[in-house]
Amino acid sequence: MTHRVDAPEQAIDFNNENANTSANPTFESVLGARLSRRGLLRGSVGSVGTAMLAGFGVSACGGSDDPAVTPPPTGSKLLGFGAVPKSLADVVAVPVGYTASVIFALGDPIAAGVAAYKNDGTDGDFDKRAGDHHDGMEWFGLGADGKRSDNATERGLLAINHEATTDEKLSSYFLHANGGTTTLPRPAAEIDKETAIHGIAVIEVAKSGGKWAYAQNSALNFRLTSLSPIEISGPARGSAQLFTKFSPTGTTTRGTLNNCGTGKTPWGTFLTGEENWFGYFTRGAADDAARGNDKSVTSLKRYGRTQGAASRHGWESGGADDKYQRWNNSKTGTSVDGTDDYRNEMNGMGYIVEIDAYDKTRMAKKRTGLGRFAHESAAFGKVVAGQPLSIYMGDDSRGEYIYKFVSTATWNAADANANDRLAIGDKYLDSGKLYAAKFNADGTGSWVELSLTNTAISGYTTYKFADAADIVINTRLAADAVGATKMDRPEWNAVNPANGEVYFTLTNNSARSANPGSGQYLPDAANPRAYTDMKGTTKQEGNPNGHMVRLKEGTSVLAFTWDVYLFGAEASADKTLINISALTDEQDFSSPDGLAFSKATGICWIQTDDGAYTDVSNCMMMAAVPGQVGDGSKKTLTYTKTDGSKFDVVTPVGKAATADTLKRFLVGPKGCEITGLTETPDGKTIFVNIQHPGESTGMANLADPAKFQSQWPANAGYGAGKRPRSATIVITKNDGGNIGT
Repeated sequence: MTHRVDAPEQAIDFNNENANTSANPTFESVLGARLSRRGLLRGSVGSVGTAMLAGFGVSACGGSDDPAVTPPPTGSKLLGFGAVPKSLADVVAVPVGYTASVIFALGDPIAAGVAAYKNDGTDGDFDKRAGDHHDGMEWFGLGADGKRSDNATERGLLAINHEATTDEKLSSYFLHANGGTTTLPRPAAEIDKETAIHGIAVIEVAKSGGKWAYAQNSALNFRLTSLSPIEISGPARGSAQLFTKFSPTGTTTRGTLNNCGTGKTPWGTFLTGEENWFGYFTRGAADDAARGNDKSVTSLKRYGRTQGAASRHGWESGGADDKYQRWNNSKTGTSVDGTDDYRNEMNGMGYIVEIDAYDKTRMAKKRTGLGRFAHESAAFGKVVAGQPLSIYMGDDSRGEYIYKFVSTATWNAADANANDRLAIGDKYLDSGKLYAAKFNADGTGSWVELSLTNTAISGYTTYKFADAADIVINTRLAADAVGATKMDRPEWNAVNPANGEVYFTLTNNSARSANPGSGQYLPDAANPRAYTDMKGTTKQEGNPNGHMVRLKEGTSVLAFTWDVYLFGAEASADKTLINISALTDEQDFSSPDGLAFSKATGICWIQTDDGAYTDVSNCMMMAAVPGQVGDGSKKTLTYTKTDGSKFDVVTPVGKAATADTLKRFLVGPKGCEITGLTETPDGKTIFVNIQHPGESTGMANLADPAKFQSQWPANAGYGAGKRPRSATIVITKNDGGNIGT
């Protein structure tokens, strides 16, 4: 999700949350760095300072499991297209020989009888329309009978995340005729619009006469919003920490929120990750004392809600109805267990949610066994009959961790086609072991189990864990206890279907420093860069351009090896300390975020959510031909401390990119993030989401389209009005071939 670094009056950067005040892994970072007496560092922090840099930021989205890659037809070449140049134009640019078309945008109706979107702030019925900020998505094929068909290529369902909304001061200003109310209390009618545009959408799409379109009147279409009833499943079900006025037994909650990355299960269901949900809640200024300063206060602070914290949109101010009061998670009642207020409401957010995209009558389930944090995607490792399933996940905040869940049940291939898909989810997702990753400086790593059998957790003095439910609800604290490695905002992850290696995007991190102050920490082997990047006259510190790591599992479930796959950087940056992957003008990118592998071609698609390099180019999508862990060499980065001493960080780095292994495929319109990618099984059609174009438009300019940062997709001929809209696009190759060849 974008930081809106250029937007006016953006008070809170929810992606840049820095609630991890644990000491790990500072001690390991020091051990991993060799003190030296070398001369002044060329281009490092301490001497690179205000060097010649312009920054990049990349975001990635994750893929899933499934069989090995099917090679493209004989004679076709991967990355055979001409690279798309960097651009600041308000268009979607794709290579010559490709066509990109908008098929589904904010406000589009998904039910019969709902009026076309006027896009002037007067529309309603948003629970029957496309939500906002299209993000991760997955394809679910449909046969001629309208039922599941995994081989279908011209008709299917798209399950689409609607992550958030474009806001400046409280209100989702593009949704309201006059921009909305920017002070508290806010009108209930405005809040009802905004709560409805969050969540997910499932829509039917089909190809007819060579053109793709969505079907407004399909009986298969549906929405889940931030108010939809959802079941709690797994170890936390029934926990006292989930008791609320709405659910006194802690078995249900309302809504899914801030949905970012996705995953697709081997049995054909949709997984969606709840990311920056904490900012939607408010807490009273005296709530710590009201709670008796019990351990819930420790939990709330670790998850970004200190007492007195304001909410993102002020939804709690809409009135006395529960649907508004639930956003105030202060202790306001007199009960001991929280069944008369919403003090525990936030504990119902932050999970991987499983949804049966084929059956809208089934209630979605929050799979608490996979932990609670700022979830991005959930990617399955290689699926092998008779072996447990592994699911990889990242926690998208500064200094947070990478996780793995391993199911108790071993895979039965017959489960892939079961009729009751959510029952199969119960089997594999509700029981298992949750691990956090520790990265060693020598390129090895270990998965540390988060369980009371681990004495680091059972004896943790910062937070006294009671049971397994307590661990999955407070996963961050458990990972703190075992000394997991702080990473540079782990975003999407995806598994290479060719070899099972796991890729993570680490979008950026302003908290890395060779001379760390409060809330900062040293570079380490897995997060080795700390430098200054200039955007005009603005200094961007830390790791502003981001990087990607990849993991190879060992023979033990507890061990892995790793390297840095790619570093985001400007092409002209110092190749020894910043542009370590030797990117050229046709390859340079910043802030990787979305990530997916094509199972048809093996291409690794990398999408960016950038604020560092946006003075040079809008956000983009790269196509890469992946190698394998260990195909490069170790690199040494030398840093200068304020006392003049030097220290080295040695890190394993993948083979440098070439024109045949990395190329820019797409550049989006102004102010957007590129996020979410899914494909038809034949690899001849991909769907991509364009999120929040024009997000830096000032609310004061809402009445003057000439002052909009973007007018996309209206300027591409799609829809009414000129207000920018998040949208899903479909991309095909004009000769009918595989995308990316």
